[in-house]
Amino acid sequence: MASKSLGEFEQMVLLAVLRRGDDAYGAAVRDELTENTSRQIARGAMYVTLDRLERKGLLRSRMGEPTPERGGRAKRYYELSDDGRVLLRQAGRDLMNLWQGQESLIDDA
Repeated sequence: MASKSLGEFEQMVLLAVLRRGDDAYGAAVRDELTENTSRQIARGAMYVTLDRLERKGLLRSRMGEPTPERGGRAKRYYELSDDGRVLLRQAGRDLMNLWQGQESLIDDA
């Protein structure tokens, strides 16, 4: 797992899945991102990223029950795998280490 790395958007998606908890399906994760960032996320980009993170072993998914609101279709729910949690935690630490002490340099600009 040490060779895996996360791009910025991948980190954001993992964090949004984590924030949504048991309600982490594609549209809800996308809503979480648009509500908490300055980005407008294309549906396709959302699902491609969720699939890629699952292939990397950082997410796992399960199918929910079919619902009448969705015409009898089921939602796919996501959660972080253990590797996903470890890698996200490390990415957060790395970013915080880089940011430490830099606020004043940015404010002076």
